[in-house]
Amino acid sequence: MATYAYEAMNASGKSQKGTIDASSSDDAIQKLRGDGLYPTDVREQKGGSAAKPNVAATDKKKKKKKGGGLNLSFGGVPLKRMCLFTRQLSTLQDAGLPLLRSLQILESQQKAGKLKNILETVCEDVQGGNTLSDAFARHPKAFDRLYTKMVKAGEIGGVLDVILQRLADFMEKGQRLRRRIKGALIYPVVVIGIAVAIVTGIMYFVIPKFQEIFNDFNVKLPALTLWLVAASKWIAGTASPDQRVPGVAWIIVSPFVLFFLLKVIRKTAFGRAAFDWIILKIPVIGTLVEKTTVARFTRTLGTLVAAGVPILEAITITKETSGNWVFEKALGSVHDSIKEGETFAGPLRKAKVCDAIVVNMIDVGEETGDLDVMLMKIADNYDEEVDVAVASLLSLLEPFMVVILGGIVGTIVLALFLPLVSMIESVSGQKGGK
Repeated sequence: MATYAYEAMNASGKSQKGTIDASSSDDAIQKLRGDGLYPTDVREQKGGSAAKPNVAATDKKKKKKKGGGLNLSFGGVPLKRMCLFTRQLSTLQDAGLPLLRSLQILESQQKAGKLKNILETVCEDVQGGNTLSDAFARHPKAFDRLYTKMVKAGEIGGVLDVILQRLADFMEKGQRLRRRIKGALIYPVVVIGIAVAIVTGIMYFVIPKFQEIFNDFNVKLPALTLWLVAASKWIAGTASPDQRVPGVAWIIVSPFVLFFLLKVIRKTAFGRAAFDWIILKIPVIGTLVEKTTVARFTRTLGTLVAAGVPILEAITITKETSGNWVFEKALGSVHDSIKEGETFAGPLRKAKVCDAIVVNMIDVGEETGDLDVMLMKIADNYDEEVDVAVASLLSLLEPFMVVILGGIVGTIVLALFLPLVSMIESVSGQKGGK
């Protein structure tokens, strides 16, 4: 019979250390499990004292974590990796593995980067006796408030595996929605980008050659051709001696400048409110944004309510993650209404940010006590409507882009063809005079 030193987690997730007599390490693990503990480390004592860990190796590991290695990362954690991590953690918890062991397994599987660094810290916090939700809350760039509140609700209710499964489903559906929208926007963005590049190339390289021909023949250029030549000179940077930056540079930089300006505008309260209100009023695009936002906020709120998060706190979290100022204001009114003992549907109906069917379904959910079920049904229905809205947007964009690009190309051709007609007439007149 030997003595083993152990580190284990109890049923509440607290770390516990001690010694136990057993015939082997497997026997020690079985005894610990029989006592309701989940062992994370079991070592045989040597010479009457526990085998101490190698201090040099521990220091070396700490140095490596602090930056001695190449495990550097910047920015946040991609949503795809967070979805995968949440699904794997829910699976391990459902299989009955101790929480710390599950986190250690997932941390060891991660590639060097932001998530691996975070999970290392989370493992240390949990091993030190902190709850999982508190450990996650220290890393808001990876685990937002919605994530940590749901995990906390799972810890309080003792159903962490179920909550993690719901959270994984929620994140995966949200990711699919984003992927569909981004996939739909790739086509028009690529077509417009290529068209702008081709037209810029024509203006930069081709138009100056035609201008030389027109100058050689001393042809009087019509107004449209003069405008085209002036635009070509601006793009090439030869419009005037005072022009220091060629227009082609502005064309390349302008998308980035516009993106930066929108970011800056949305940083201000007024700018964000105005931008979100305007975008909802744009035909087709506004409908798509509205349906996407409704799907997001109903799924978020439904998931939180089903997880057992108090309704007022769930609405506050949903408001912060809705992504649109108009809906944030409406949900703020809903929060105040419920706080005063009134209904959910009333303020939402007054705000007129959702279709009547959404408000009616929420109203029914309140009356029947199945608000979370109704919210999830709304989210599923609106996911399908987003697909229809995306298809409608693409069906409108395709002919619109054809008309615009055709108009640009037609204008260039016409501007170059008119002087050629004058040249042909001039040459024909000279031949007739002879």
